[in-house]
Amino acid sequence: MTGKQRMLQTLRFEEPDRPPHFEVMFELEYEAFGLRFPDRNSWAGISRAEKDAKIGQCMEIYERIVERYQWDALLVFWPWSDADGVKAAKRTFGDDILIGTVVGGTTWAIEGVSDWMQFSLDLVERPEALHEEARRKTEVAIAKFNELAEAEPDFIHVVNDIAFNAGPFIAPDQIRELIIPYLTEQVAHIRSLGIIPFIHTDGNIMPFLDDYIGTGAACYQSVDPQAGMDIAVVKQRAQGKMALMGNVQCSLLQDGPQEAIRQSALYCLEHATPGGGYIFGTSNTIFPGMPLEHYEYMLSVYREFCARLARRAPL
Repeated sequence: MTGKQRMLQTLRFEEPDRPPHFEVMFELEYEAFGLRFPDRNSWAGISRAEKDAKIGQCMEIYERIVERYQWDALLVFWPWSDADGVKAAKRTFGDDILIGTVVGGTTWAIEGVSDWMQFSLDLVERPEALHEEARRKTEVAIAKFNELAEAEPDFIHVVNDIAFNAGPFIAPDQIRELIIPYLTEQVAHIRSLGIIPFIHTDGNIMPFLDDYIGTGAACYQSVDPQAGMDIAVVKQRAQGKMALMGNVQCSLLQDGPQEAIRQSALYCLEHATPGGGYIFGTSNTIFPGMPLEHYEYMLSVYREFCARLARRAPL
């Protein structure tokens, strides 16, 4: 079974030979391979030849990541939200793995608010202005989806952080009014292009979880345990409606110890794998400063689980 087949099967809520795995970003390329992705600020204003060379650097690193860690999918994060990067990945990997790209800032979100005082006032006094901006964001997002569709990605990951650890960044009713309808429209447009929609937020979204599931996205990535998101509970609510990805606690991958990493990984695998609809991964990304050995230890736990699953041994 190829990685792409494994991903598609689990997204259909069927049980593949093992739960698929990949990460949204992997930024320990120097620690793992002695190589560096091009600086994220170095892409603007470069020539076609320079861009092709940088994309080639990225593909060399992506190939090594996918081979060493046996990823079943790749989100092309450098170059960010770029059709040329997707085309290069499709040429590099063919149909072996699922290939995707990322689009951020498509709704009101924590990272998009620069003046919190004005935003708070507008929520009460000028909600129509916030809706106007939400409509503008959606129109920009749809134009970007259309642009990326030309490269034929398998999936588009739409990223907007709309919750803190303590709960949503605005009241749940305001989430339902100001964010969910626009995100739902964006998801529907991605599907209309023949592309699989993934969505991301960190934080505790339990107060509006059913609304988030109701956007129609194929997969929700993060399922943030540091915010109290219990994947066993979320799985019960989402099964058959939206696949889940993540939930291995990133703070444990940062600080350890190994036994805590093991327990977090096994909790995800044991509660989310049955019935398909689960992609194994961290609750965020493999970020700079995370000890590489902690990620590799997490994967050793995953491989042990998959071996037991293949033998149908008790977990």
